Amino acid sequence: MASVLYLKECASTNDEIESFLLYGQSEIQAICTFNQTKGKGQYGNAWESPENLNVAYSLAIPSEKIKVRGNLLNFHTAIILRDFLANLTKTEAAIKWPNDLIIKSKKVSGILIEKKTMDQKPYFIIGIGLNVLQENFENLPKAGSLLTQTGIQFNLEDLTNQLHEFILNHISEEITDENLLAKLNVNLFRKDLVSVFEIKGLRQNGIIQNVDENGFLCVDLENEGLKKFFHKEIELLY
Repeated sequence: MASVLYLKECASTNDEIESFLLYGQSEIQAICTFNQTKGKGQYGNAWESPENLNVAYSLAIPSEKIKVRGNLLNFHTAIILRDFLANLTKTEAAIKWPNDLIIKSKKVSGILIEKKTMDQKPYFIIGIGLNVLQENFENLPKAGSLLTQTGIQFNLEDLTNQLHEFILNHISEEITDENLLAKLNVNLFRKDLVSVFEIKGLRQNGIIQNVDENGFLCVDLENEGLKKFFHKEIELLY
């Protein structure tokens, strides 16, 4: 099994891993750091993380080794990460569409997947940011960590090795679209509950119904009925 290379500091593990793909001995590479200075989230958003409190992890894997449709890999990864966190903490974890992991209503992890070509070979870069020991979220009221949400203090190195092993054991599994979506939807954050959303600058009540086979979030809105939304078209406020 490919091991995880630890970096004392780096700007972004998703960017840094490219150099190890070029010169590494294995076609699967994984790196991590506990001091990521310019972490990336979805759509160019920054992922801020204080030093030695959280984990930034990236896995580069050839596209041919992924057995799910590319547009569902984000959800496949989220399911794997949800299972890992639930097993690790013995606490219920949920998936907030499209790419966040929630424990007790707080975001503890996010996923960023990029597709890149290295040496004329297509790769998926699977990046995970996981809040582990951080306690101060003064400027991020919707965020938490494994420590704040479960009271458990994890060793960062041990946790990363466990995470890496769990992901490698499951990321290449074959799973039908139907089964993948069923597992996603049963673990979907705020599903079947009245929530407040922001759509085009306006707030509206609605109930999340499911995520469909194209990755759209289906919401039954108070004023408009059942609508489908893609990333950035709708924001779940509370």
